[in-house]
Amino acid sequence: MLGTYYYHEILRKTVIAFGTLFNDIHIRHKDASGTGVSDMKVALAYGPVQKFLARLEQQPNLNKATTMSLPRMSFEMNNVTYDPTRKAGITQTYKASDGTNLRKVYMPVPYNIGFELNVMTKLNDDALQIVEQILPYFQPSFNLTVDLVSAIGEKRDISVVLDNISFEDDYEGDYSTRRALIYTLNFTAKTYLFGPVAESPEGLIKKVQVDYAIQLDKGQSRRELRYTATPQARKDYDSDGTDNLTEEMTKTTSKLVCTNSALFAINDRIIIGDEIMRVNQIVDAKTVGVDRAIDSTIAGIHNVNAAINKLTTADDALIDPDDSFGFNETSSYFADSATYSPTRQTDI
Repeated sequence: MLGTYYYHEILRKTVIAFGTLFNDIHIRHKDASGTGVSDMKVALAYGPVQKFLARLEQQPNLNKATTMSLPRMSFEMNNVTYDPTRKAGITQTYKASDGTNLRKVYMPVPYNIGFELNVMTKLNDDALQIVEQILPYFQPSFNLTVDLVSAIGEKRDISVVLDNISFEDDYEGDYSTRRALIYTLNFTAKTYLFGPVAESPEGLIKKVQVDYAIQLDKGQSRRELRYTATPQARKDYDSDGTDNLTEEMTKTTSKLVCTNSALFAINDRIIIGDEIMRVNQIVDAKTVGVDRAIDSTIAGIHNVNAAINKLTTADDALIDPDDSFGFNETSSYFADSATYSPTRQTDI
């Protein structure tokens, strides 16, 4: 299992989403009359604050074009820890669709990613402007929607929590040494890491079979009753267009009139619009008796020429896991003392 290559870029996407939160912060300066004289977008870069401080110290001359200007912000990911409080079943899986195929996906693993955001300025008012534009959004968390696994369209809300704030006035040396006021904000992003996504729908459960035995002794017990359940469609998937109504059906009508009743058989499940019915009688060559509004549907009015579609095993095979569906249930009784072999898929 280990060694199977996959890369969902979840950590990278989380880092990018976190940085995006702070990439449009501005500071403004005013003159004595309160008129705005400047509007500056605060630069944001990924990296530890020590690198930026080293550059400030090594290029102190403000006249050089290559000098790094303040204010600016930097952020970096500084830890990754497992979060047992959000733990789910270790081997639990679910099915997801990529729009065409079904994929088997293991439940994601919750991890907390630590981030450090540093605000560096020359003026304390600049720092206060920046910090005040950040803090009100975290009470104490802010939710980000991140497309964690694009192959299956798995989007989740990632909670970003503000843990603490600290302040440092990094000023040492003579008058020519540049001053840097530093506010450090520590955050925790509560993300999820996904394992490999299966390339095929193999493993999708489409049938449940249970054999019951009377005897309690496992070595002597033989099946007596078998219960089987398979998915049952509750909408038409293949648009078979079996027939059409030739007369209007009201909400209380128990018979439908079509062009050819020979196309139907007793116990056929049919659907007209959103209403599912069951055939209970073939009255004549063009009339069919039906049980109305079965499978939790609602009886409606159906106009002339409305399509009559059968719900068959062909529709059952096309059910999407996200759709509402029922179950075909069967029970069988045995007296042959045989047992079912899951590996051979047959009775022995």
